[in-house]
Amino acid sequence: MKPDFKDILFLLLLCSFSLVAQKRKNTTYCNPLNIDYGYTPFERFSEKGKHRTTADPVIVNFKNKYFLFSTNQEGYWWSDDMLSWQFVYRKFLRDDKYIHDLNAPAAWAMCDTLYVYGSTWESDFPIYKSTNPTEDDWQIAVDTLKVGAWDPAFHYDEEDNRLFLYWGSSNVNPLLGTEINTKTMQSEGYTVALMGLHPEDHGWERFGEYNDNVFLPPFIEGAWMTKHNGKYYMQYAAPGTEFSGYADGVYVSDDPLRRFQYQKHNPFSYKPGGFASGAGHGATFQDNHENYWHVSTMVISVKNNFERRIGIWPAGFDEDDVMFCNTAYGDYPTLLPEHAKEMDFSKGLFAGWMLLNYQKPVQVSSILGGYQPNFAVDEDIKTYWCAQTGEKGEWFKTDLGEVSSVYAIQINYADQDVEFMGKKLGTFHQYKIHASEDGKTWKTIVDKSKNDKDVPHDYVEMGTPLRARYLKMENLHMPTGKFALSGFRVFGKGGGQPPEEVQQFTVLRANPKKFGERRSIWFKWQQNQLADGYVIYWGKSPDKLYGSIMVYGKNEYYFTGADRTDTYYFQIEAFNNNGISKKSQVMEVE
Repeated sequence: MKPDFKDILFLLLLCSFSLVAQKRKNTTYCNPLNIDYGYTPFERFSEKGKHRTTADPVIVNFKNKYFLFSTNQEGYWWSDDMLSWQFVYRKFLRDDKYIHDLNAPAAWAMCDTLYVYGSTWESDFPIYKSTNPTEDDWQIAVDTLKVGAWDPAFHYDEEDNRLFLYWGSSNVNPLLGTEINTKTMQSEGYTVALMGLHPEDHGWERFGEYNDNVFLPPFIEGAWMTKHNGKYYMQYAAPGTEFSGYADGVYVSDDPLRRFQYQKHNPFSYKPGGFASGAGHGATFQDNHENYWHVSTMVISVKNNFERRIGIWPAGFDEDDVMFCNTAYGDYPTLLPEHAKEMDFSKGLFAGWMLLNYQKPVQVSSILGGYQPNFAVDEDIKTYWCAQTGEKGEWFKTDLGEVSSVYAIQINYADQDVEFMGKKLGTFHQYKIHASEDGKTWKTIVDKSKNDKDVPHDYVEMGTPLRARYLKMENLHMPTGKFALSGFRVFGKGGGQPPEEVQQFTVLRANPKKFGERRSIWFKWQQNQLADGYVIYWGKSPDKLYGSIMVYGKNEYYFTGADRTDTYYFQIEAFNNNGISKKSQVMEVE
């Protein structure tokens, strides 16, 4: 029987739709960034297992492309869209006495040239320059920077044609600054102390995972400068890179080297909860639409304190010139610059696709020791499931609990029994993902069997929302080690109802007129049976609730990041796989 015209037309339309779906560009990205992170180059950092790591990122928008530099990568990345990153291999160090390369690097654009400099307390590290950094095309701008600098940051003030250097990483000394002669590329000797930490007043600056360790003073590091509306915003990180509360604060001045005052709304970049926490030691940059973003360090700290990743958050300045960074739902799908150019960044750029498989049933091909399957769906990057091998055929299956609309999937690999040290090129992951509505009939929805890229946090956005209840990931190839997942995360929309508004939201803080610890605040609320988790919004003005804390599975939270003397405002909402509840009324707490 010959097919009739309608059948042929339907097949043509179906093929056309499939091609469009395959070519459709992403509208979102998802933290942590999916880049080919190198492995730690230090044996002493690998006693609990070799692992990927980087931190201390800086992104510079140079000639409408984004250039990303970070610690110990033997190169850097560039991107046109902030989603697909191309790696350029380059060792900037000239001397074999260094194991690392570009530790906590500085990068900045000046005129038509991009410059790079790495951390050193000595004066033997050159400043490099390039007008063509998408290739390994660099020259030495100056052989040595005599002042030396650890955690350096250069700021070129285009309006005044002046260049400044800021640096420091210490739990004793403050951040320092100096002006650099743009012709000699050297400091002319005048160095000033800019700021230090005040943990007795600023709770978030206290050392420790819960800002509660008093045996060691906190660390100040990660300087970065942004100029906006004639004001200089000096950014810094505290209290330590291994903590979930690792954050960036900001001081503001009308002068690049003097009179800096603590911004009332601090820390401005803060993410203590969620799948991947931490938002400290970063850099603020503008996209091609002149909107601001903040890139910073995310924390794992399992195999070593310095096991870390990178995240990017929408940022900016409000009508009162308050610097903010929005990390609410910051490790969920977030709109890319091209799709967010007309939006209010202070409200966040969350795409609205909910996590569909939090703590849902899973099945696996095998289990290695105590690395249990549910660790891949517990929304904690520090825990992971591991198969007994890394061989082809190991698999992971998740049950969404109901047929849902799947918009995107994030695959977060964990490091177990890996063999690599340092940067390895030519490595790749290969896998397939199959979907089913009934657990019996399956179709392949993601085929990475020919993938030749290293994708440790692979993010796949569906061309068209997919209806499915079950998803199964089949391992085909691991670059090294066993098949292990810290998060197989499915995003979309469920078929039920969002939670109701949170009830009995209670906030307890010491009375300002009596003795008590005011840098810590305790929250309690009625558990919502439909909720997977909650987001607490906070700020020092009812119209500036820029801070956020994501809490899974519990109905209380102990916030230790408050500034001692200030009044705070709080609001809470609940969420699940179907959506987000109405926010509670804003609560004032003196």
